[in-house]
Amino acid sequence: MDDISPSLSPLDAGEALNQCREALGAAQTHLNALSIAASALAAPGGPVEPERLNTHQYAVHGYAWMATYVTALTQLLGWADRLQENGSFGELETLILQCGFGAYLKQLRHGITMSQDEFARPGDLGLDDAAALETPEVRQLMARGDTIAVRQQIAHILSERRGTGDFGNLGLDETHSLIRDQFARFSDERVAPAAQAWHIADDLIPLEIITEMSELGVFGLTVPEADGGLGLDKTAMCVVTEELSRGYIGVGSLGTRSEIAAELIRVNGTDAQKERYLATIASGKILPTAVFTEPNHGSDLARIRTRAERNGGGYRVTGNKIWITHGARSDLMTLMVRTNPDEPGYRGLSMFLAEKPRGTVDDPFPAPGMSGTEIRVLGYRGMKEYEIAFDGFEVPEDALLGGVEGDGFKQLMSSFETARIQTAARAVGVAQNALELALGYANDRSQFSRPILDFARVGGKIGWMAVETMIARQLAYYAARQRDAGQRCDIEAGMAKLLAARVAWSNADNGVQIHGGNGYAEEFVMSRVLCDARILNIFEGAAEIQAGIIARGLLSRPNRPNV
Repeated sequence: MDDISPSLSPLDAGEALNQCREALGAAQTHLNALSIAASALAAPGGPVEPERLNTHQYAVHGYAWMATYVTALTQLLGWADRLQENGSFGELETLILQCGFGAYLKQLRHGITMSQDEFARPGDLGLDDAAALETPEVRQLMARGDTIAVRQQIAHILSERRGTGDFGNLGLDETHSLIRDQFARFSDERVAPAAQAWHIADDLIPLEIITEMSELGVFGLTVPEADGGLGLDKTAMCVVTEELSRGYIGVGSLGTRSEIAAELIRVNGTDAQKERYLATIASGKILPTAVFTEPNHGSDLARIRTRAERNGGGYRVTGNKIWITHGARSDLMTLMVRTNPDEPGYRGLSMFLAEKPRGTVDDPFPAPGMSGTEIRVLGYRGMKEYEIAFDGFEVPEDALLGGVEGDGFKQLMSSFETARIQTAARAVGVAQNALELALGYANDRSQFSRPILDFARVGGKIGWMAVETMIARQLAYYAARQRDAGQRCDIEAGMAKLLAARVAWSNADNGVQIHGGNGYAEEFVMSRVLCDARILNIFEGAAEIQAGIIARGLLSRPNRPNV
């Protein structure tokens, strides 16, 4: 340990950047060794073997988490470098960088928390050591970058800036910063003050809020201007989603179904379908809902049994769907069904743009051939969840997306990257909300004649919440940029969603702990944020499913290291 300074004071800006650059190279070398080890377990002959993926699931999912960490560190350093170039890499940003590197390097070396009782370690993949991480720079960052003093210092800087909305420079350009400011005001003024009452009463988000969101362009953010939207990029989608979710995840999620439906139609629809739906979805006149999941099958879409049978000039739909968000008050279903019962798996699936009359709480599904019941949930309540039964529900022939049967799964996959990026942004918004609530409470709450922020295990929690929220945010932005560049980003989108969902839950849990007993009381917003955060690790691909997708994708890449 002679190469570590006796002083455990934080690194200065130049030191931090240089140390992190060197340490990132070491982390990437370490990941290369992990990739070889994971390939030996799951793809020893070249192609990935599904049975070996299942046999070695714990180890391979751990590899996915390790790869996610290295990618996250890459994006955190990229953020810092951009700030340094434009002269805005200040004290707070320096502390965030070194703390993030120090903490994630420790976990890469000793164990990543996949969940409360699951830890991914190099030994799971058969590596007895992590020799690549035994460098002076890595050791310096682990010793000096991530200390309780650094975390407390971050918390105290945030305390001094309280009320300014400054939790560190996000690295946004002027356009995205202006968008953020606009939606932050809307969230602070129109959403956050009422969200707790909506949650406790289990009310739908008021239509007046949806109208205001429509006027702000929320439902057509990324729809091209020629099709009635704003024509913005996916980074703008992340910024808007984060700010709305910071106020209330239900409001931040209202745009999800519109984003999915518009992208499905824009990429896969016929000209007539694009003309019919894109502008009306973008304007908020049509509220879509996604109808994919079925009872007992969950993420296993290949086993979808709801069928659509030809009936004259259209189809009749029969079957059951579950976990349909905003199902009653929606006007259009993106409906995945099986049109060819003789085709197994994904090949017999088709996607329909099925219109329905908008229901109410008292009469949620007034359409003939369609019924449903509400599923009461702990959080994420503002749109309500439903189980829906179809019994001869009629859909016209021209509702078949793209006009071709059998392409449903492929069409759905064309929108999943965006859906997961948007979910990552929702998680970042929830994480940020938890951070702000915890910081405010720790400032105002005194024990033993001092603010509880001054206690190491409170200030330390808040400092780390700020660091990891920034890491998750930068990973989501990265996936958004990849999508905008037209590059396949299923792995990057999955990483962003995987990490951000865990960060949201961790922040919410820490926030409740900081609130103490008050965090468990309905009158305190923190209790709702905990309930809302929990769903993020489940929908749009549960964490276990997501890790499997990431691992399979990485191990299937043609440039992966040889075994």
